[in-house]
Amino acid sequence: MKMGEGVEWSLHCCVTLTWTEERWPVPIARLAAWFDLPVEYLKKRLQALVRAGILISTPGVRGGFGLARPPEQITLLDVVTAIEGGTDPFRCTEIRQRGHSGRTATTDFAHQCGIAAAMRRAELAWRRELAAQTIADLAAAAPAGSAERTRREIATAGT
Repeated sequence: MKMGEGVEWSLHCCVTLTWTEERWPVPIARLAAWFDLPVEYLKKRLQALVRAGILISTPGVRGGFGLARPPEQITLLDVVTAIEGGTDPFRCTEIRQRGHSGRTATTDFAHQCGIAAAMRRAELAWRRELAAQTIADLAAAAPAGSAERTRREIATAGT
């Protein structure tokens, strides 16, 4: 499964916002500079997180972004779904029922396609794993010193 770069950007920004909570709101220009990302593209990703209730934004010169709820209540699945959408990554079109295969089968199609079933099980396992991990978990697992360095330096990033 391939996810867009917006998922990576969004997850890193959520972790950064976890660490810089006392500096809320964090301006989009600071976040973009912190990760060397284009402001307008990052803004689109973060607005998707606002629409999903993951982030809050404050407009204006002193505006920016912050977490809408505690990082322990934001799962990786929440972020992935907000950025990528909730559509299933695999869609079975039942090609086994087309062409010569479809014309010659009798009761072969009484049960769900085995490929579709296997893909659905894999997708559910993937979603369960993402739902079991939170932004707080990512923040806690980061290298020692990352949180403090981020808190200290985000105030001057992009200036």
